[in-house]
Amino acid sequence: MRRRSGFGWLELMAGILLIALGIWALVDPGVALMRMVFAYGIAAIIIGIGDILLYIKVERYIGFGPVVSLISGILSVMAGIMLLAYPAAGTLALTLLFPIWFIAHCISRLAHLRHIRLMAGGGMYTFTLAINIIGLILGIMMVLQPLFTLATIWYFASFYLLLLGIDGILIAVSPLGNGR
Repeated sequence: MRRRSGFGWLELMAGILLIALGIWALVDPGVALMRMVFAYGIAAIIIGIGDILLYIKVERYIGFGPVVSLISGILSVMAGIMLLAYPAAGTLALTLLFPIWFIAHCISRLAHLRHIRLMAGGGMYTFTLAINIIGLILGIMMVLQPLFTLATIWYFASFYLLLLGIDGILIAVSPLGNGR
């Protein structure tokens, strides 16, 4: 039997990268939108891979996984690849894709909250519940008010990337990150 370190390295790396991207976006909100599209493309791919891996882990643990997590992961990876391949189109599409990505990712995380509580405990459950409800509300607000999204996307993105990064690090050090 192979011993596990009790540490989710992918989640830790994704969490650190997301926190770095969030801080970068907060410190320099006037950065060129093309560079932001590139950064969010990378973040979407990493988060998508994380959602797919979480689906696989949960499926291994209980015999079935939340399909929403798998679909969200695939959509995140596809959106990330599109942003990297077509950054010019990404600047225009970002105001539409970003809120949809927010909503899809939050629904994915909310869909497997029961599994997070079971595997990682009540504290992680509460934190994940809170940040994903906030993300869902922000995503809906951005869909309903696209001009609002265009004007505030850097700040929403920055704070939400920071929260996602913290969530990733907490998952990495929780029992969920040990790969059992």
